[in-house]
Amino acid sequence: MPYNFAVGTQLDRAERDVREHSAALRKPLGLRDLVLTQILFVVGSTWVGTAAKLGQAHLFFWLLAIFFFYIPQAAVVIYLNRLMPLEGGIYQWAKLGFNEFAGFLVAWNLWLLSITVIALGGMFTTTNISYAIGPAAAWMPNSKWCVSLISAALVGGLGWTCVRGLSVGKWVHNLG
Repeated sequence: MPYNFAVGTQLDRAERDVREHSAALRKPLGLRDLVLTQILFVVGSTWVGTAAKLGQAHLFFWLLAIFFFYIPQAAVVIYLNRLMPLEGGIYQWAKLGFNEFAGFLVAWNLWLLSITVIALGGMFTTTNISYAIGPAAAWMPNSKWCVSLISAALVGGLGWTCVRGLSVGKWVHNLG
């Protein structure tokens, strides 16, 4: 199959533009921060109760997930990051590797994931606070006002963290 030099040149130019822009940015996240963030996303605190209930029965499936999902995913991300260390990560890799529409789909899916996680985070946080306080706070997860207030505080805190930048945001993930 012949190589299309126009596409190759356009791709090289786009990658160079993104690379120049990326070089000017601060890079406050280190490998440790990224590994802890990935563990938080994969394991997460929502699975702790389920894991405690199931006991050792599910350990086999966690090990399968580590070997067949987590490690291959980490290898692909390490490879792509060394090949194209660009701001935007997976979005830029999809856009430059496939096309603009693939990049759009990746960005759209990441946006939908973020909205869903934040929405569920409010309910999850309210339920955890209620459980931590005890039986006197059993009403909290059923109160629309309480869930809305805690969700708004969570969104406000996350918004403040985003405005402050990754130098603060990484501590939120590392504590998780």
